[in-house]
Amino acid sequence: MAKKKRLLWHVFFSYLLVILVSLVAVSWLASNSMRHFFLEKTQEDLQTRALLFENYILDHVDPLDEQSIDRLCKEIGPSASTRITVILPSGRVIGDSEEDPRNMDNHLDRPEILDAMDKEVGVSTRYSPTLGRNMMYVAVPLKRNTRTVAFVRAAIQLESLEADIHAIKVKIAFSGLIIAGLATLLSLLVSHRIRRPIEEIRRGAESFSRGDFQHPLPVSAIKEIGDLSETLNAMAQELEKTLSKITEQRNELGAVLSSMAEGVLAMDMGERILGMNHAASVIFECDPKRVQGRTIQEVIRHPELQTLVTKALASEEAVEKDVVLYSKEERVLNGHATILRDGKGTRVGVLVVLNDITRLRKLENIRKDFVANVSHEIKTPITAIKGFVETLQDGAMQSPQDAERFLGIIQSHVQRLESLVEDLLSLSRIEEETEKEAIVLEEKLIRDVLVGALQLCHAKAEAKPIRFELSCRDDLVGKINPSLLEQAVVNLLDNAINYSEPGKNIWVQAETTPQEILIHVRDEGCGIEKQHQERLFERFYRVDKARSRKQGGTGLGLAIVKHIMEAHGGRVSVESQLGRGSTFTLHLPRISS
Repeated sequence: MAKKKRLLWHVFFSYLLVILVSLVAVSWLASNSMRHFFLEKTQEDLQTRALLFENYILDHVDPLDEQSIDRLCKEIGPSASTRITVILPSGRVIGDSEEDPRNMDNHLDRPEILDAMDKEVGVSTRYSPTLGRNMMYVAVPLKRNTRTVAFVRAAIQLESLEADIHAIKVKIAFSGLIIAGLATLLSLLVSHRIRRPIEEIRRGAESFSRGDFQHPLPVSAIKEIGDLSETLNAMAQELEKTLSKITEQRNELGAVLSSMAEGVLAMDMGERILGMNHAASVIFECDPKRVQGRTIQEVIRHPELQTLVTKALASEEAVEKDVVLYSKEERVLNGHATILRDGKGTRVGVLVVLNDITRLRKLENIRKDFVANVSHEIKTPITAIKGFVETLQDGAMQSPQDAERFLGIIQSHVQRLESLVEDLLSLSRIEEETEKEAIVLEEKLIRDVLVGALQLCHAKAEAKPIRFELSCRDDLVGKINPSLLEQAVVNLLDNAINYSEPGKNIWVQAETTPQEILIHVRDEGCGIEKQHQERLFERFYRVDKARSRKQGGTGLGLAIVKHIMEAHGGRVSVESQLGRGSTFTLHLPRISS
């Protein structure tokens, strides 16, 4: 470990370094600023000389007198200590104070000439290949009636200017050395004055180790401040680690519990609530802060939950039990209770985790009902087909009349099976494509879809006879899948025809609200009782099972309509009164403008 230096030397050399850096920076800035100032002044002077020289050559440019212009350049240039050059717009030099214009290159590509073409003046500082020196050039355009007839360029050597600037830099450097010497003495005095109070600060700061450890000090290379930093940090490190670990564990536990969808409930051995997370407070509709310290019996009056807690406290193993809650609706919770232990392994309470499995149970029930309904729907026609086939095999084939009748019955049951399978496949396909977001929605006219659906149902309606009435704007557009929406409307129309008496009307109407496009299918049929309306869109649910099968329905038509609307981001609803008919409404989201 490097030996620590005393404060005196650290402060002294630091001050000295700052002063030296500052002096160097100021000297450099001053020198550059001065150089820039002299160059600007030189540029202004050259521009003035070029403008004055314009008056001498203006009469010799138009008409052009190259010899007179060159003679003027050579007369005036040396007297003004300035190289003067006259250049035509083509770049050809026609006059120069130091060289023969005929031996000079074309100057059209010179930077100062290019700038002067676009501006009132062109400036360039560069090396002159003709003279072999660094020069500053200033060119001004000579105009007659807004037309540039020539360029007058004034130039001066930079060696003398650089020599003057160098002399000034030397003076600045010498002055800086004198200032640095004085600053060195001042730094020594300041360092001595700072060292003594730092020692006092170290002794006074030791009192911080008895409680204030929120501001750890960096370990400095200075001996006095380094001792102070080590004294304070040695005490603060252990306390900081311990508190940081406790805080981190608490925050992690709090974050995990608050983000859990499962309800978590902790109780001591006396069944008093130690705490619960947000999900548990929502399940039991209570405030976690207010229930803390109260017994489970006071807060949650539920025998099954209390039994779960009691069994867990009496057992060494985890206990699991389903708990059914009745609030606004029935909720099924899977409770998992286990013993809480402290660091020594002593039992200190019980932890209950409640997982809401209501939706899972509903899905299981739906699956069971679906399997039962499918089995029943398939078994009926298969049994009938089997019976009639056996009858035909037993001798009915000998009677053409009976055979034809039995074959017709078999055919009707086969058609029923075919319709059932097609509807199941269609429903499965719609569900799968909806989940994968594979259903393509396009902006199409609603009226075209409704007209297509009515045409498909026209023959069946005429057979009863039943009359359709359509009401829809020609320009009504929705984001839809035309074939699927047509299938949904056809299913509703088919039901309306089946349950309407001959001679009745069916109305198909489309309208809009600020948020939705509504498609109503209204009939004058027998209507549906209120108790059946909520379950109409379930698979295989029938209000009148005998009549539904007699009409040839599979019990899946309205379920297909429901899933088609969900694929469109909408829904389907029904309004009905017994004996007065029904109105089914398809709700489609409107296209946002």
